Amino acid sequence: MSVARVLGMSLWGLEGRIVEVECEMSRGLPAFVIVGLPDSSTLQSRERVKSACANAGHPVSEKKVTVNLSPAWMKKSGSGFDLPIAVATLAAKGVFPQGVLENTLFVAELALDGSLRPVPGVLPAVLAAAKNGVRRVVVAAANADEARLVPDIEVRSARHLSEVIISLGGKAECSVGSLGDMEESGQRAEPEGDTHERPDFLDVKGQKLGREAAEIAAAGGHHMLLLGPPGAGKSMIASRLPSILPPLAPERALELSALSSIAGEFDATRGLVREAPFIAPHHTSSVASIIGGGSNLASPGAVSRAHGGVLFFDEAPEFAPKVLESLREVLETGEVSLHRTRGVATYPAAFQLVLAANPCPCGNADARGDRCRCSSLQRRRYMARLSGPIVDRIDLRISLPPVRSLGGVAREESSEEIRERVCAAREAQKRRLDGTGYFVNAQMSGRFLDREMSLERSDEAILVRAVERGRLTMRGRDRVRRVAWTLADLEGVPRPTSTHVATALELRGEDAS
Repeated sequence: MSVARVLGMSLWGLEGRIVEVECEMSRGLPAFVIVGLPDSSTLQSRERVKSACANAGHPVSEKKVTVNLSPAWMKKSGSGFDLPIAVATLAAKGVFPQGVLENTLFVAELALDGSLRPVPGVLPAVLAAAKNGVRRVVVAAANADEARLVPDIEVRSARHLSEVIISLGGKAECSVGSLGDMEESGQRAEPEGDTHERPDFLDVKGQKLGREAAEIAAAGGHHMLLLGPPGAGKSMIASRLPSILPPLAPERALELSALSSIAGEFDATRGLVREAPFIAPHHTSSVASIIGGGSNLASPGAVSRAHGGVLFFDEAPEFAPKVLESLREVLETGEVSLHRTRGVATYPAAFQLVLAANPCPCGNADARGDRCRCSSLQRRRYMARLSGPIVDRIDLRISLPPVRSLGGVAREESSEEIRERVCAAREAQKRRLDGTGYFVNAQMSGRFLDREMSLERSDEAILVRAVERGRLTMRGRDRVRRVAWTLADLEGVPRPTSTHVATALELRGEDAS
């Protein structure tokens, strides 16, 4: 009576933890028991494993089989444990030679006929395996492209359990092919190009202030609030913000791709996600859908799927107050931690928040005041849905007037033209902030601004007086300074001038009601 051991993977957020799958096959009444704190999806593996092994020519239902998932104190979830449980069971039965399973991770779901099916989260699982020194992984054929995005690790793929058995030196009744020979069966399909037009700032007519604010927000990674009547172009400007953002840095692209993999939305044939995402949830969304959650493994929410890109709340006052208030900590930390009974899932959530709102319930206040049907009390209550702490975290607050006429409007700049200036400003920030742990101006802390990036004395005095008069909060003062540095970077000057500080203060608006 011997114990076989293989490696599986359990994910908590983007953090992968190696799980040792142990199997003992002994005499006794036929049984198949899985212990080690599995959830319901993992516990159901026993039926899939028994059927798959039988269809591969190695029935195990006549023996007493005990499978332990170690460490036993950690919750295990997901059908990705099917393959390691099956391999450990067959190893305990003596199907494989000694030593062939060492330092190999197995991740796949099993069908009843023994076919290997893909599972979400393969990319972060393989990344975690590589960090833990694992040299080889075995995945379903449909997950092969995704797993091969991780360098310096041998990736093998299979379509059927029998292929895995044969490749590891065992014998099987059914063989669909040999492990890892996916490319020999046909050419990999090239991803189809996009046939639809990408959003471009060429479509935004007029709204000079809105276009400039979007450029500033993109250059420094700042949050933005757009106020204006219906049809003023708020949603159009927000949806085109990703088109002027620079390509994602390699580390951020890997994080976003791993998040997409966990959410089951990753297309590995296109490689890593390189373009900034644009996530626009409906105003009826729940807190769990925005922040993330779930009963077992907490799944990433909209704030994490927008990592490195834009999270857009259209008609922001219509969102539930709990949803808006849940953004407070995320906007400050750039990550979200979801606590569960037996662990904490932490996901990155460094995004640019863009809020759009009408000035009143009917939308005609300030722009067509003579047509506004709302009372002053209705207007105040409507805007009060955006709480002070949330608005205080917004760097740019822009009021957009209605577009009155298109006659004589010159050709607007394209997204590509604006993007060139944004990329130049980002390069300036990268050189200046190298080695500080910051990447864009919006990330700089107040202490860092005081110590390393202080303004001229006269400009600092203006901001201090604004704080004393209640026009700015202390957080608002820091955000004005960050925007001033972004304005300087866009103009290509080494330090902000008084004009930059005054402009940043004007774009900030009043903090006090």
